[in-house]
Amino acid sequence: MKTALDPRHKKRQEVVQLLFSYSFLEQSITNPKAQEIISKVSEIDETISKIAPEFPIEKINKVDLAILRLAIYELQFDKKTPPKVIIDESIELGKEFGGEATPAFINGALGKYLKEQ
Repeated sequence: MKTALDPRHKKRQEVVQLLFSYSFLEQSITNPKAQEIISKVSEIDETISKIAPEFPIEKINKVDLAILRLAIYELQFDKKTPPKVIIDESIELGKEFGGEATPAFINGALGKYLKEQ
């Protein structure tokens, strides 16, 4: 069972925070996973645009976008973690960092991604 102290969860929290700050500052990031996500951000954003066409990338809340970018990266490129775990983790991150609607938005977008695969 995942806890708030789970090392994998802590790493995801760190990556979401770095991606969030990157969306404002575009500073250099030293975290290897965040760097890899940033290097593929155009492909990831294209996927997000397809699974959430009613929300243009520039209009998505920056926290939600950071969480989605991490999740899509893990689902589309990393593929080391089962999809169900990625979605569960993303929803938990949404509860921690996002607004009231974030968990439902994340769940809906990632659910659509899985259906289209």
